[in-house]
Amino acid sequence: MTAATNYFDKALDLISRLRATQMDSIEDASRICAGSIAQGGLVFLFGNGHSRMMCEEMTPRQGCFPGFVALVELSLSNHASIVGANGLRAPLHLEKYEGYAEEILKGFKFGPHDAFIVISTSGIRPVVVEMAMGAKARGLPVIGVCSREHCTASPPAHSSGKKLVDVADLVIDNCCPPGDCIVELDGLEWRTGPASTVTGALIINMLRCRTAELLLESGIRPELLPSHQFVGNTNAAEQLEKFYDAYRRSLAHLYR
Repeated sequence: MTAATNYFDKALDLISRLRATQMDSIEDASRICAGSIAQGGLVFLFGNGHSRMMCEEMTPRQGCFPGFVALVELSLSNHASIVGANGLRAPLHLEKYEGYAEEILKGFKFGPHDAFIVISTSGIRPVVVEMAMGAKARGLPVIGVCSREHCTASPPAHSSGKKLVDVADLVIDNCCPPGDCIVELDGLEWRTGPASTVTGALIINMLRCRTAELLLESGIRPELLPSHQFVGNTNAAEQLEKFYDAYRRSLAHLYR
């Protein structure tokens, strides 16, 4: 068995575990999202570092619809250069800095029907914990997506002693092991093959699909973002404009 096959098999095992253990939580989270959007509210998604990808997997993405807002803070996630300007050191420091999440939240005017999804595999960094605490203090229901095993086993990093699992109203477990990576290779001290992108993206898309279904059941037709690849397709171009207009309208209460 090669390392590639090993990763594939172990990732499939995590997906199966997700299916077996998290469907009730995904259903409950979808109902929170659908209820929020149906009442004109917004569902914010926050993740720092690599978890930013899960926010953007929700929106903007083909098949997405207004109601979800990716709260992506570049200072916490723009680190592709690794060293030098826009490197990895500064974001890793900022996510440990208490008080930073509150400054981000101050830039938004939240409504009475908004909700919040906080995504973090570890679930212990101060910026993650404070983002969940700040959203709850504003009266928003908070959904946490994390590795429950990692979060539970790790010591708290926030001065309150709390972790994401302690603050969130509802937790969806991405089923990843502590440290995220799932492949061990002879000659390497640390494992490779992180899995949270696989299970995290699956969770996000399950939430999206079920939320859309619930909205339709309540008589609300989501305005979907079409694929950009249908070049020359007039219907796709028209739908893109409809999506832009609907998304713009969905943000109205943020700027009142």
